[in-house]
Amino acid sequence: MGPKVRARDARGTSLRLLKYLENRMGKLLIVVIMGLASSLASLAGPYLLGMAIDTMKDGMGNVNFERLAIIAGIMVAFYGLSAFMTWLQSFIMADISQNTVKELRKDLFEKLQTLSVSFFDRYTHGELMSRLANDIENISNTLMQSAMHMVTSLITVVGAFVMMMVLSPVLTIISLVPIPLGMFLTWKISDKTRKLFVTQQQELGMINGYIEETASGQRVVKAFSREEKSIKEFGDINVRLREAGIKAQIYSGIVPPLMNVLNQLSFALVASAGGWIVIRGAITVGTIASFINYSKHFSRPINDIANQFNMIQAALAGAERVFEIMDETPEIKDAPGAISIAAKDTKGEVVFDNVSFAYEKDVPVLKNINLKAYPGQTIALVGPTGAGKTTIVNLLMRFYDVDNGSILIDGTDIRKIKTDDLRRTLGMVLQDTYLFLDTVRENIRYGKLDATDEEVEEAARLANAHYFIHRLPDGYDTMITEGGSNLSQGQRQMITIARAILADPAILILDEATSSVDTMTEMKIQEAMLTLMEGRTSFVIAHRLSTIRSADEILVINNGEIVERGTHEKLLEKGGFYYNLYMSQFRDGAETVQQ
Repeated sequence: MGPKVRARDARGTSLRLLKYLENRMGKLLIVVIMGLASSLASLAGPYLLGMAIDTMKDGMGNVNFERLAIIAGIMVAFYGLSAFMTWLQSFIMADISQNTVKELRKDLFEKLQTLSVSFFDRYTHGELMSRLANDIENISNTLMQSAMHMVTSLITVVGAFVMMMVLSPVLTIISLVPIPLGMFLTWKISDKTRKLFVTQQQELGMINGYIEETASGQRVVKAFSREEKSIKEFGDINVRLREAGIKAQIYSGIVPPLMNVLNQLSFALVASAGGWIVIRGAITVGTIASFINYSKHFSRPINDIANQFNMIQAALAGAERVFEIMDETPEIKDAPGAISIAAKDTKGEVVFDNVSFAYEKDVPVLKNINLKAYPGQTIALVGPTGAGKTTIVNLLMRFYDVDNGSILIDGTDIRKIKTDDLRRTLGMVLQDTYLFLDTVRENIRYGKLDATDEEVEEAARLANAHYFIHRLPDGYDTMITEGGSNLSQGQRQMITIARAILADPAILILDEATSSVDTMTEMKIQEAMLTLMEGRTSFVIAHRLSTIRSADEILVINNGEIVERGTHEKLLEKGGFYYNLYMSQFRDGAETVQQ
């Protein structure tokens, strides 16, 4: 799982969110103006209500019905205007919020593309998906609902307060008595609530990660009958999410009833004091009715603001997690003055000069690796699992930077070469094939986005994939399902090889390229590889030692060190580590045939 999310200050997070609204200040100004118009129209209602009541102060027989009808008509017009302005405000705010989160989501996704492989080693896919989806959705909801309500509520509070002061300064002061206590308690509770919502989002990310992992590995789960184990582990995470959610909701749920109690206390004080003032003849009953309505207009937005704190805290928690990713610094980045190279101009000489590397501090994976591959040579890397073979090619691709020493291509340290140019010079076929949810054609074209259909098909022919592709239901236009599950392992591997062929790299890396296919398919791939590798510097990793007999040099790696090097024949003559590996595979193969 990813590291624990640390809470940032709410003010700093809010200011960063506001920066995404800078380009939409014009529309926001319109929203504020409409909110002002809506609130003022709504605030006219209580005053008109008081006037309507006062038309009946002398009894039913003396009611001025003409005046009452005019006042009622004006009230309907004002409330209608308020409703229309509120709808228009919502319409514009929807545009603002969706475009803002679109930009935020784009920035987050683009940031993810710049981060180093080591970053993705620390976070699960589900955790990252949670930040891209759930956290950003919380921000979207807050911008759409809470932000608009906050603007309208603030205008209403100010307007209601002004009208209350106009009607009766004494009653206004009395109605404000509970407010400071409510604001203090809301501030204290909201600080705690924000931290609880951060924890809830963390647990949500963990459960998303577990679901994604279990769904992807469902065949393994079923093969080993580990359904009950998966259910138990999911249940444990689910319980933690429930507990975090309960705490967050309990604390956030304290605010609305608390504010309601304080509001009722305010109304009781106003009603008592207002009744006494009316008896003394200082103000009319209509004025008291207007004042109580304005008091509600004053307190209800404060209640709304308090209620919106729940969404605001959830959004700030999500924003913190989003900005945490945005604040990540790529470990692999171009050095100042990095040079450009092109695959067609690259000779392909590769040198590892005393290279050492560790994924974790003080746990070395490679120690003092020295090798030199001349242009067009094939270098084979062999050794037991975990010896460091894949790490060598990861360093050559510059997925990670070396801790000590240097790696040079045509005499230039790869850290001085632009990363994009470096990787376009290298072609890699991974041990774990990965195909996108797209057509076969587009998966091959991924190696060269501007390739023509003819170039795509030619690459497939070189990878011996053209024949089986033509037998698919829609040929090259057949959709590949998620994970390539509608293709065999060998077919998936040949498509990834075709992708590498299309990229036309100067240096080729085959990481276990034929380790997961049947013998017939392996022969087809080997035939294609011989054509592809001709004239290219190639690094080949394979457990099947029979596949790399023709390599120009074989490097035997054990415990992060090169323990032997030479051709296949010389290493067998030496009778050392490689000899034992080769003979053990030969014996295992013979035993399998006999069985």
